[in-house]
Amino acid sequence: MLVVKFGGTSVGSVERFLEVARIIETLEDPECVVVVSAMSGTTNALIRGARLAAAGQREQYRAIQRELLDKHLHTAQELLGDSPEYPPVQEYIIKQLREYGQLCASIATLGELTMRGNDAVASLGEELSSRILAALLRKRGHQAEAISSTLLVRTDDHYGAASPDMEATRELVHQKLRPLLARGVLPVVTGYIGATAEGVTTTLGRGGSDYSAAILGACLDADEVWIWTDVNGILTADPKLVPEAHTLPELSYREAEELAYFGADVLHPKTLAPLAERGIPLRILNSFVPSHPGTRIVAEPSSERLVLPAIISTEGLSLIQVSGNGQGWSLNLASRALRCLAESGVDVLMYSQSFAERGLNLIVRRQDQDHCIRLLEGEFAQELRLGLLSRIGVQEEVATISVVGIPDPQKEEPIAAQAFAALGKLGLRVISVAQPASAYSVSFVIPEREVARVVPFIHSELGL
Repeated sequence: MLVVKFGGTSVGSVERFLEVARIIETLEDPECVVVVSAMSGTTNALIRGARLAAAGQREQYRAIQRELLDKHLHTAQELLGDSPEYPPVQEYIIKQLREYGQLCASIATLGELTMRGNDAVASLGEELSSRILAALLRKRGHQAEAISSTLLVRTDDHYGAASPDMEATRELVHQKLRPLLARGVLPVVTGYIGATAEGVTTTLGRGGSDYSAAILGACLDADEVWIWTDVNGILTADPKLVPEAHTLPELSYREAEELAYFGADVLHPKTLAPLAERGIPLRILNSFVPSHPGTRIVAEPSSERLVLPAIISTEGLSLIQVSGNGQGWSLNLASRALRCLAESGVDVLMYSQSFAERGLNLIVRRQDQDHCIRLLEGEFAQELRLGLLSRIGVQEEVATISVVGIPDPQKEEPIAAQAFAALGKLGLRVISVAQPASAYSVSFVIPEREVARVVPFIHSELGL
C-alpha cells in the first residue's frame, strides 16, 4: 500500500499533469492512493479574492474568478480534448467557480471574511485539480475516481488549522477507500481539507496536503508515503541560491520535523506525527526529476549516514510595525494585535516587541501584508484616533534564514555559534534573531535583498 501526494507545482500546468500521470503509471505497488494539491497559485488567488470581497472590491474578486475559470478550463480542455471525460469536468469547474463567486458576493455583503468562510473558498482548488487528474487517468485507461477528503478526514471546527479526529477518520477511510481499492480503483483524494462531524468544510493549515497524505497513510497502515514536490528532497540549502546544495538522503522523524518547523517548504510541520506513531517511512521526491532518490525519513536512520546542517531561507515576507506613541504601549496592545491576526487566519512567522521602542514587529507573508494592515487598523482604530498609536504599516521587505544543525558528536561548537560567526564576517544588518535553548538552530530576519549573498556564504562557511 502506497500513498503518494503531488504538490501544487507538480500539477501547475498541462505538462505537469501529464508528468504526474506518467509517474503514477510507473508505480509498482498494486494498491495506491493519490493525494493532490490545488494547481500552483490557486489557493492564494481564492483567498485573495475573498479578502478583496470583504473589502468591498467587487470587480477585483470577479476578475480573479474569471482568471481561475479560464485557467482550469484551459487545463482540462488541453488534457481531455474531445474525450467523453471533458464535458462533465467542464461542467464541474464552471459550477464550482460560480459558487465561489456567490460566496464572495455574500462576503462582500457582510463586509467580513470569517475563518469558516475562508475555509469554504480556500478548499475549492483541490476539488478542481482532483477532478481533472482523475479524468486524465481514466482517459489514459485507468480506473480512477476523485474523492473529496471532506468525506474522509473528520476534524474539529478550528477553521484554518483544523485537527483531525484520527479514530473517526480511520473508520471513514476504511468505509470509503478500502472498497474502491478492493475493486482496483485508484482514489484521487483532495489534500488540505476535511470536514467537521456536521459536514462543514475545514482546512488543515497552509500547505496541509502533506498532512492529508500522512493522515491517510496512517489510517490505511501504508507501507510508505511519498510526497512529490519540485526539489530533490530536503537539501542543505535552496538550490536556486546554492546550486551545489546537497540532498540529505536520510533523516529521522525528529530531525525532519525540526526542519519543517523552521520553514522547510517541502514538508508541512504536522506531517511526521501520524507517520512516526505507526512507524511508516516518508519519502520526499522531485516530480521534475523522478529518477532522483530524494530524502527518506525513518525512525532510525543509518549510523553511517553523513550528518549535515541545513540552511532554510524564506523570502517574500514583510515586516509590519505597530508603533506606539509616548508612554501608552502595553503588553495588552501586543496581545490584542496577535489575537486579532490569529483569529483571522494570518500566520505570524516571527514577532518581537519592545517597551523601549514602544512597538510590535510582526513578520508575515507578503501576500498577507495588506490584509494584515487592514485588520490591525480596524482593531486599533480608537488608539490611532486618540494618538496612542502613531503608525501601523510596512517597515521593509524581509526574509528569514534558519540554520538548523543536526547534533553531530564530532563537532563541539554548536551550529548557532557557527552561524553567528559567519554573519559576523559578512557585517550583515540583522533585524532580529530567534534561538531555542538547545543552540542546535537559530533564525535570523534580514533584508530580503541580502538573501542571495548570505545563503551561499553561510553554506560555504559551514563547510557544505
